[in-house]
Amino acid sequence: MKLGKPFSQACENNKDPILQVIHTVFDRPATVWEIGSGTGQHACHFARSLPHIQWQPTDLEERLPGMRLWLEEAQLANIRPPLSLNVADSEWPCRTIEAVFTANTLHIMSWEKVGLFFQGLSTRLIQSAPVCIYGPFNYRGAYTSDSNARFDRWLKENDPASGIRDFEAVARLAWQSGLTLIDDVAMPANNRLLIFRKTGMAELPDAPL
Repeated sequence: MKLGKPFSQACENNKDPILQVIHTVFDRPATVWEIGSGTGQHACHFARSLPHIQWQPTDLEERLPGMRLWLEEAQLANIRPPLSLNVADSEWPCRTIEAVFTANTLHIMSWEKVGLFFQGLSTRLIQSAPVCIYGPFNYRGAYTSDSNARFDRWLKENDPASGIRDFEAVARLAWQSGLTLIDDVAMPANNRLLIFRKTGMAELPDAPL
């Protein structure tokens, strides 16, 4: 049976607002590793709009065939072939990482895997590497909207290990991994874009942990 090209309406909705932020972060030549590229829509849009960047898509092995359909159609020289990457694996397909982008991944991972994601970054990010994390977050244990509360219930009904993460807990994991919070940007649809940078120093974020 021929594989149909996957499609995410959420990616279509958020790709331009995200780009407006990340173009100021990924502002110099580098290879950006996208953790959890999903359909590949973000990879195509961002690589096309940021020609100075080499974009490295990654995801679980079973997601790669559908993603390749987007990448093959885009025919962009600055998108590298997608790689299989599971944050729970002790070995990642890289030794060093210059920059990271990930969207709508932390709430579908178990909390243990969120920890492994940051642990993996801590040993691979070069000094001053930027890390952009997009998605919904709770603050001080509270939902930021009724729609996020409904979304969280839906997530947990489908997978009890998933769920919208608390900003403070995520920021602490990042800090423990040598990342300093640079900005926390409000995005459409009650999402946020957290921007970190690898400093290797225990610099606490502004918000209480």
